Amino acid sequence: MKLIRNIPFVIWFYGFLASIEPIKKSIKKYREEGNREMERAEIRRAEDAWGQALVKKAGIDLRVSFSESLPEGPVVFVSNHQSYWDIPVFFAAVRDRQIGFVAKESLRKVPKFGSWIADVRSVFIKRDDARASLRAIEEGVELLKQGYSLVIFPEGTRSRGGEMKEFKKGSLRLAVKAEVPVVPVTLNGTYHAFEEKGYVSPARVDFVVHPPIHTKGLSRKEAADLAAQVENIVRAGLEEIR
Repeated sequence: MKLIRNIPFVIWFYGFLASIEPIKKSIKKYREEGNREMERAEIRRAEDAWGQALVKKAGIDLRVSFSESLPEGPVVFVSNHQSYWDIPVFFAAVRDRQIGFVAKESLRKVPKFGSWIADVRSVFIKRDDARASLRAIEEGVELLKQGYSLVIFPEGTRSRGGEMKEFKKGSLRLAVKAEVPVVPVTLNGTYHAFEEKGYVSPARVDFVVHPPIHTKGLSRKEAADLAAQVENIVRAGLEEIR
């Protein structure tokens, strides 16, 4: 029954993806030309269309709060992870720049959706392959150095509204290596939009952006403690929202 209730949304979603296919072609054109600035602008245009359309379609009441303006240039957003809906909510909330994701390899295989996530300059991790994971980190570092921003969910899996899990040690290594700011984000309520009932449902979602943490010049100990520091910020934000 739950699966049947999702069918109209799935049909609408794939129709929506077809409607923005021209933007995808534009992204690839600028990428092939090596025009990163225009590529990022077109990615941002596609992501904004994604975010606004999906949030509206699902009936999500999105409350966005920024503690201060985002730094210029690429950043690594670091967030707790409650739901599949975290991705479109990020698209809807962060409207001034391109964002890719550090995502599990299986996401790449989802028809249409996976290719779109790849095209916005995401990095895919094979969790059971240490060498491939290291290569993915290096790929992420290179993307950051080229001016692309990334989102990391250091819990490694969705909490589905349960207790926030511990952030994995070393999960912010690529931010430290690329010397770009880390921007902690607290998300709450996205699990109400799908995981709670098993079908797409209206929900209130809070999206809180905390002050950035600069990684340039960190000592070895400061770099080692970064994941725990960010986890504490995100967790405190979650407790405050709830």
